[in-house]
Amino acid sequence: MNYKNIVEGRFISRPNRFVAYAEINGRTEVCHVKNTGRCRELLTEGCTVWLEKAGCSAKRKTLYDLVAVRKGDRLINMDSAAPNRAAAEFLPKIFPGGSIRPEYSYGNSRFDFYIEHEGKKILLEVKGVTLEQDGIAMFPDAPTERGLKHINELTRCLGEGFETYLLFVVQMEDVRCFSPNDITHPAFGQALRQAADSGVKLLAYDCKVTPGSMEIRNGVEIRL
Repeated sequence: MNYKNIVEGRFISRPNRFVAYAEINGRTEVCHVKNTGRCRELLTEGCTVWLEKAGCSAKRKTLYDLVAVRKGDRLINMDSAAPNRAAAEFLPKIFPGGSIRPEYSYGNSRFDFYIEHEGKKILLEVKGVTLEQDGIAMFPDAPTERGLKHINELTRCLGEGFETYLLFVVQMEDVRCFSPNDITHPAFGQALRQAADSGVKLLAYDCKVTPGSMEIRNGVEIRL
């Protein structure tokens, strides 16, 4: 997946989940943050960020979307919409010849993807991962009741004729492994282990990230 009109900036502050201030070409600009997570380890004062300049729209209050950040030697995509876009491009490699539909409603639930492949009906949820410590990618970076709900829905659908998958898209390169963040949200880690034991298939992949693109690349070991 690719962006258009990428510019480099310097992060100044983030007064709330949706808004940040960045210096771009010597001017302070108000920017939309495309990630409602905490991202405290990413958005540090003075760090280098990359932003997509948006087209003109009467509905927009900001001219830029913050999409990537430099953390040490790592370039990390932090756009929460990017994992699903990248997954849509990558899933045909996992399910060649399959029928892949995004945003699929089933019962009272809405899943990121519905796939028919080799006679199987598959429901798949995607989670973007931006938290990394000592080469270990972790999810979530904040407690997520929504994430727990998705795990429970995938487990429930196992008994209704579906195969179910949870795909963790690590929005950076060269991590050693992926693990649930038990310190931040122990209930999520417990639910993830129970789901895996029940038959929910877990996948994790890293990404090739540039300021203007993100592409799912290699499988990452999952350590539960």
